Amino acid sequence: MTDWRPPFAYLPGQTARHPEGAFDRFKQVAPGALSASMPWRLGLDLYHEGFFWEAHELWEAVWLAAPPNSAERCAIQGVIQLANAALKRRMGREAAAQRLDDLAEAHLLEAARRGADVMALTETQILALKKIARGPQKYAIKCTLR
Repeated sequence: MTDWRPPFAYLPGQTARHPEGAFDRFKQVAPGALSASMPWRLGLDLYHEGFFWEAHELWEAVWLAAPPNSAERCAIQGVIQLANAALKRRMGREAAAQRLDDLAEAHLLEAARRGADVMALTETQILALKKIARGPQKYAIKCTLR
């Protein structure tokens, strides 16, 4: 893993965007090891620290590597939607955030229906991710992967 963090959390319309390719070195995903991949794990850390756009950026690489129509792809899509909801909420766009919360919920429910502990996330960890997306406060439960 890495202790690297971006110098700031990107907030569209309010902060500068990160340089093109700033996250490329962290986007390598080995086939069959999605939940252990650098972009997945670093994305979880960044999400917990309030780097929502940055987590989304990393998770897109994992989503692209996931098998089509798989439980993993549903779970990743749901978590990406949570990051996007948190970002929209931070931008003061509550209606957009709520719509994304609903989309995330649908993806996460479908992922759970297809397989337990998808992407090495427990139900408790998924609830913690949802709480972060729905409010600015920090929560004690952090997604520590097995």
